Amino acid sequence: MGEAELSSTRLSLVQYDSFLSEHGGSTNAFTETEYTCYHFEVNREYLKGSFRKAEAMEREVLAVDSEFNQVLQSDSCRLLQLTCHTSAPGHPFNRFFWGNKKSLVDVMENGVNLREEIFANVQGQLSRGIMKLVVIGGETLDMLEKWVVDLFGKVEKGCPLRVNTGFDLPIWKPGKLYKLEAVKDVHVLELSWTLPCLHKEYLKKPEDYVAHLLGHEGRGSLLFYLKANGWAMSLSAGVGEEGMRCSSVAYVFVMSIHLTDSGLEKVYDIVGAVYQYIKLLRQSGPQEWIFKELQDIGNMEFRFAEEQPQDEYAAELAENLLFYKEEHIIYGEYAFEQWDPKLVEYVLSFFSPNNMRIDLLSKSFNKDSQVTLCEPWFGSSYLVEDIPPSTLEHWASPLEIIPSLHLPLKNDFIPEDFSSVMPIFYRGGYSSLKACVLTELFVHLLKDELNEITYQAGVAKLGTSLSIIGDKLELKLYGFNDKLSTFLFKILTVTRSFSPKADRFKVIKEDMERTLKNVNIKPLNHSSYLRLQVLREKFWDADEKLICLVNTSLSDLEAFIPELLSELHVEGLCHGNLSEEEARKILNIFKNTFPVNPLPLGLRHQDRVLCLPSGARLVRSMPVKNVLEVNSVVELYFQIEHDSGLNSNKLRAIVDLFSNIIEEPCFDQLRTKEQLGYIVQCGPRMTYRVLGYCFSVQSSKYNPCYLHSRINDFVCSLQQLLERLDDETFENHKNCLIAAKLEKDPSLSYETGRYWTQIVDGRYLFDMPKLEAEELKTITKVDVMDWYKTYLRTESSKCRQLAIHVWGSNFNLEEETKMAVQFGTVVGNIQSFKSSSKFYPSLC
Repeated sequence: MGEAELSSTRLSLVQYDSFLSEHGGSTNAFTETEYTCYHFEVNREYLKGSFRKAEAMEREVLAVDSEFNQVLQSDSCRLLQLTCHTSAPGHPFNRFFWGNKKSLVDVMENGVNLREEIFANVQGQLSRGIMKLVVIGGETLDMLEKWVVDLFGKVEKGCPLRVNTGFDLPIWKPGKLYKLEAVKDVHVLELSWTLPCLHKEYLKKPEDYVAHLLGHEGRGSLLFYLKANGWAMSLSAGVGEEGMRCSSVAYVFVMSIHLTDSGLEKVYDIVGAVYQYIKLLRQSGPQEWIFKELQDIGNMEFRFAEEQPQDEYAAELAENLLFYKEEHIIYGEYAFEQWDPKLVEYVLSFFSPNNMRIDLLSKSFNKDSQVTLCEPWFGSSYLVEDIPPSTLEHWASPLEIIPSLHLPLKNDFIPEDFSSVMPIFYRGGYSSLKACVLTELFVHLLKDELNEITYQAGVAKLGTSLSIIGDKLELKLYGFNDKLSTFLFKILTVTRSFSPKADRFKVIKEDMERTLKNVNIKPLNHSSYLRLQVLREKFWDADEKLICLVNTSLSDLEAFIPELLSELHVEGLCHGNLSEEEARKILNIFKNTFPVNPLPLGLRHQDRVLCLPSGARLVRSMPVKNVLEVNSVVELYFQIEHDSGLNSNKLRAIVDLFSNIIEEPCFDQLRTKEQLGYIVQCGPRMTYRVLGYCFSVQSSKYNPCYLHSRINDFVCSLQQLLERLDDETFENHKNCLIAAKLEKDPSLSYETGRYWTQIVDGRYLFDMPKLEAEELKTITKVDVMDWYKTYLRTESSKCRQLAIHVWGSNFNLEEETKMAVQFGTVVGNIQSFKSSSKFYPSLC
């Protein structure tokens, strides 16, 4: 379809989004450093109608600014922009790598017609020499090819893309230490080395070979040494995924080390240890057996790769078309086909102090004794220090290698068959705040103890997750079948005999304290936290947990562990290519390796949710945690019903259908038209088997009271929207939702997660989507209207609201919260409020 033909079918952005929404579709796009990817999905019979243009440039300028405001307080984004800001003048990296209103307005004020420039740029890109196309569908290849020819045959051939293959100009000055003030309470050391572009070496992947060794976590590794000294919590290494770090200009290899307080004082020693390990790699020489392990893992991962949502897969393949030859489009990212030790040595030659950039991210800097600089776009404060030449020389030529450092051992976990196992340990309800803190501390220490095993297994694609969900201890194992039993046995053996060590207790406790300090830094997370704090009967506050943790000793934990593991209620799921006999074998491993007394029924975990009073209109207001955060958030939560009884399937189906109908109009009205903020969301909320519906908006421009009023107006307008909904459009929404619920799970992990949710929720409806699809067939527009009038119209006694207001730092909270009373009763003391409230019976 040529440009002229496209122009003749131009739509507004609203019409285009509505068209896709009504026909089972959606759309999204993203821009990387060197390309833009646009992707959408739609029911096959409406494919041709989807290739129509949508215009809304002026609004998108504001959307770009809102999107930038979401990352303004992101430490990783601030650090990335600092590396751009401090790169050499004239280098392609020396620029603002995001976009905001100021950057776009500045261009227009300099006489540039932004609209004309954008369309001229798009026109220049509409050619077969530059564009890449992926179409995925259920039709035959012949039919898909015919559609492509019909729709895109008239696109001009154009010229092939000209690629800059590199610049002689160094990116950064060597011998500098950049100290960036963090938003969160973290200490992160980043070491960056510039490599040549390695796009054409994807069958050899020398950078991945080096990353595997520098990022290894097993015995003999760099991280193992740093943890033994109490200097680091985690380490990752490799060419960054951001486009700037994997471009045609250069590759940037980044090692990121999360430091402890002690590690912050030993930065130069840590960098010295890095170069001793690099010296070890050079002396040992490239090892073909290590490459072959990576090759086996890559082949196995490709062979058993899980399916993913088709729009995501299409976008991934479109990117692959830019980098891989035709025969490797699907396989290229997994391929370790050609062993080239000389290329590995060549890549290692770039790992020198004269080609290294050092960044240190922390809140713990003494800015009074040095000149503080400011990165202009994010407003980040930073310092620059010169590294003594003698230190650089010492790093470049270490006199010795730390004796405990050595190459990794052979990986015994590399398997063949795939399955998934998900046991869970139930530990009843926490009896106190202290028990909650001690349990979390135990889990973090146990994960630290298991890391040597779980990391090696993870390299071989045997995944594990040990976490606390509510007050359940949850262990998940997933991966390839023939090694899974051995893996489970090792984990349970260590767990059963585990006793925390004093040195690791100190480090893990410090890290847990830092994590608790960082809770709710993001306003959107903060609003969800406050909603659950009101709704859940038992909710241990992060600040209270921090105070308790500070006063917790090793002896407290040692006394608690036997009590924690004395009685357990265990439920598990084995899912994948396992026979019943194999599943029972896994059960026996658990019983024999981890024998415990069953937890009495009365002591098992119960989550009760507050039952909002009839006609309730409650408001909970809090300021943002970060004093520099300008974003505000409003969540308007409507409590529906307990998810139980004969009508529960129908009620969930109606809620999903309602959401399918209003999701696009909600986005269109509150984000596209009113430009309230970049994040506008609506959808069902299931809180421990209590169904609700939630609207949320995050804005850097408007205060929560204004946002609340706009959401209220939109909710009121939905009656008219539903009344005007014609039968054909209603049936389209309904049929699309039925098709989605009956659609096959895209992967084993999706299916496993769906089954596991049924177990955790105590519902055990493993065919719930099918049951809801059957209910949808009988639901009418009148049913949806009645549901809306019953639960979302304020005049109904069953309309029960809880509003969460999170106030950005650009508003005066004391003055503004006086306005909150117009929206209902302000909830002050949470405990007092809960003590006089009723709760739903626990179902899970």
